[in-house]
Amino acid sequence: MEFDVIVVGGGPCGLAAAIRLAQLAQAAGRELNVCLLEKGAEIGAHIVSGAVLESRALDELLPGWREQGAPPATPVRSDDFHFLLSPRRALKLPGLFIPHPMRNHGNVIVSLGALCQWLGERAETLGVNVFPGYPAAEALYGNGRVAGVATGEMGRARDGAEKAGFEAGIELRAPYTIFAEGCRGSLGKELMARFDLRKDCDPQHYGIGIKEIWRAPGERHKPGAVVHTLGWPLARATEGGGFLYHAHDGLIYLGFIVALNYRNPHLDPFAEFQRWKHHPRIREAIEGGERISWGARAVNKGGLQSLPKLAFPGGLLAGCEAGFLNGAKIKGSHTAMKTGMLAAEAVFEALAGDEPPAILAAYEDAVRNSWVHEELWQARNFGPAQHHFGLLGGSAFTWLDQNVFRGRLPFTLHNREPDHAALRPAAKSSRINYPKPDGKLSFDKLSSVYLSATNHEEDQPCHLTLADADTPIRENLPRFDEPAQRYCPAAVYEVAWEGEAPRFVINAPNCIHCKTCDIKDPAQNINWIAPEGGGGPNYAGM
Repeated sequence: MEFDVIVVGGGPCGLAAAIRLAQLAQAAGRELNVCLLEKGAEIGAHIVSGAVLESRALDELLPGWREQGAPPATPVRSDDFHFLLSPRRALKLPGLFIPHPMRNHGNVIVSLGALCQWLGERAETLGVNVFPGYPAAEALYGNGRVAGVATGEMGRARDGAEKAGFEAGIELRAPYTIFAEGCRGSLGKELMARFDLRKDCDPQHYGIGIKEIWRAPGERHKPGAVVHTLGWPLARATEGGGFLYHAHDGLIYLGFIVALNYRNPHLDPFAEFQRWKHHPRIREAIEGGERISWGARAVNKGGLQSLPKLAFPGGLLAGCEAGFLNGAKIKGSHTAMKTGMLAAEAVFEALAGDEPPAILAAYEDAVRNSWVHEELWQARNFGPAQHHFGLLGGSAFTWLDQNVFRGRLPFTLHNREPDHAALRPAAKSSRINYPKPDGKLSFDKLSSVYLSATNHEEDQPCHLTLADADTPIRENLPRFDEPAQRYCPAAVYEVAWEGEAPRFVINAPNCIHCKTCDIKDPAQNINWIAPEGGGGPNYAGM
């Protein structure tokens, strides 16, 4: 199938790119054949985000979006920051001590999944070919450039044999492909290696974000209230924190992010989140309520120093595929959307020319001259400061950097240690005794996966591949107590003991596509690839 442009990924970035392409074509009176692929069963099915949205990019893309049938957007009415000192004590930080980028007045609380569903409808109305349930499983190449993508096969058995109803993948070809797969995209990872896009930047850095939606008791719900926390239950050497957002219709979005450069291999991010909910500052909002949804997703947080080259022959990287999240704001949807729009504009201009260039250098220039680059430059020292100076020192530095110098200190910090290389040996690390879930505030992994409506065809090739099948038991188990048992929030990995013989088990049907294993495995032995189309979580309103 031939198209003018292919967009890979139906998140905020990919949808913004597709909509902008259609808008430009409509304004110019041109026909433009745009295809958008989304691996989820429907648009929004794989979207997880807080989300407090800074609407700047959305306002530019669709002025008056609030009056055009968009999902509920609850204005932020209060904005509190708490330092959790212990399991019961907390210190509310005065507004004076909150870095300016972390203040949320003027922003709105939204379900990013619902917003993406609405944007998908807008894209279709504008004539974009939107194909959910079709993962881009392979990048196609020709004459030294990206020539498009191929969708994944359907109906192949675990042993590789073709089952009844087998369908081969479809080749989709176009002069340009915009890659917007989100954080740690499998094709993006391949493209960065093939075209050496990361040779002049720091390693990308990541966190794992785990989120739940609760229906709160009426008297506890405060629409527009935003709460962020630092400190307990994490050790001071571990970056991370929690969020609690009072959305519309009695819903509360709450979650916890743990930076994936943590050093203790016994740490379990899912279990940290579950015990965080027992702190009085969190419990008071949700006790007596009902947990109705759960999900998790890796986020990139390296910032400006970790951005790769964005343009390569035949393609562009945009949004979280490249790593445009602003760590100081704890936000990436607005920057993702804007870079998607800039990518669309560069592609449209190139296609209008007589000889479209292979590499769209104009896109790199547009990003450098945009408010996205200005934001990331001002926030460039946030992540490295947390890494080098710890929680208290990093927080003090960030306040000075953002509130006094407005991000214009005359130096740039770096963090050149990849997250997977940060783990200490298990024998030199303290074990963490996590309490059993009570079934009221805290829950186990399998019941949480159930809430995500995750579904995979079980008789298909495993999409979590090992470069060396023996590494988990031979190396990771004795050295790190095989941390995949804990860093995966969905109980995909376990070590099963048959007498005294351990065996590494991969429960692939549990996978929620968070990509944490692809990032944190200390041997970089696990490779996440796209499963059959439509597989994975089916989030409702995340």
